[in-house]
Amino acid sequence: MGLACSPSPDGDNAALASVEAPWVELFNGRDLTGWVPKIRGEELGGDARNTFRVEDGILTVSYDQYDSESGFNDTFGHLFYEESLEAYELLVEYRFVGRQFAGGPGWARSNSGVMFHAQAPETMGVDQDFPISLEVQFLGGAAGEERPTANVCTLGTHIDMAGEQLTQHCINAAAPTIPDSTWVSVAIVSYADGSVRHVVNGDTVMAYEGAVVGGGEVSERVDGAPEIGLMLRGGYIALQSESHPIQFRRVAARPVAER
Repeated sequence: MGLACSPSPDGDNAALASVEAPWVELFNGRDLTGWVPKIRGEELGGDARNTFRVEDGILTVSYDQYDSESGFNDTFGHLFYEESLEAYELLVEYRFVGRQFAGGPGWARSNSGVMFHAQAPETMGVDQDFPISLEVQFLGGAAGEERPTANVCTLGTHIDMAGEQLTQHCINAAAPTIPDSTWVSVAIVSYADGSVRHVVNGDTVMAYEGAVVGGGEVSERVDGAPEIGLMLRGGYIALQSESHPIQFRRVAARPVAER
């Protein structure tokens, strides 16, 4: 997509305010041009049940064509953008809608996300559940629940935080619990030096660095997948389908310079 960097000053949120390059809309609001699905159990490009679609100008993840008797059956899916990205700010506006589809895992209620620094979709196995990647996890919650959004989850990867490599799967952000049906703006700021920030509705809620391919949390690795020990500075992005309907009204990116 030809993103070019522009200068930005120091400071937690300064880069967000100072980037002068225009946004590139990755989702055009009309169709899924530039995107390719990878559903567990289907070949790349297959989406027999029309999980990912555009309705009224909104990118929608739906399960109304799934068989309620057989249930979700761990058919996790990802909608990949066709080009890899490096040194960028990614903006995603989402909201959860409806109820979780029958048979989805309990943890997947009001749960979705965007994968980034991901392996190329063509390097995934047919039955692979998740790409090797980092995930900004989107969570919704009911009144009284504590389910912060924009957490980081590591899928076959590890990260460094405060000088320590962390190998646990998910780490909570200092973010609020946001009720379902509420539109949320989440930005990922990924710098060329490997540092990453998560931003929710304009506030930085998490920062880390040192992403590296590791082990765990991915069901299948096939030839061509990133090797353990590979440092991650960029890669593909993908929107998730994990059994709870979700909508995306904007997915856009723009470059950031070195910090």
